Amino acid sequence: QVQLVESGGGLVQAGGSLGLSCAASGHTFSRYAMGWFRQAPGKEREFVAAINWSGDSTYYADSVKGRFTISRDNAKNTVYLQMKSLKPDDTAVYYCAARESTYYCTLVYEYDYWGQGPQVAVSS
Repeated sequence: QVQLVESGGGLVQAGGSLGLSCAASGHTFSRYAMGWFRQAPGKEREFVAAINWSGDSTYYADSVKGRFTISRDNAKNTVYLQMKSLKPDDTAVYYCAARESTYYCTLVYEYDYWGQGPQVAVSS
């Protein structure tokens, strides 16, 4: 059983930046693909970004492409999400997720472990 502990989140004004961190337990973290998802009030949980096991391949949702960056540090068992040029529409609870595969995926149901999801609120 893998545990994911997230940190970060908070309130930021539009156009600002914010970083999220997700620390995973287990010494085999480097073999897990990782992803970030978000869920806004009244909406379905949606894909944001993903990264493969080695960190040399990433994929982003169209809504965040060019503004968000996913990265990982396998030595620290941690995945990050750097968000810039934030918009009010980015307001949501953000979840990190782990998949028992070297390849990432954009589908919620194909991820095996989930973090608790800090709230990110972007004001106008």
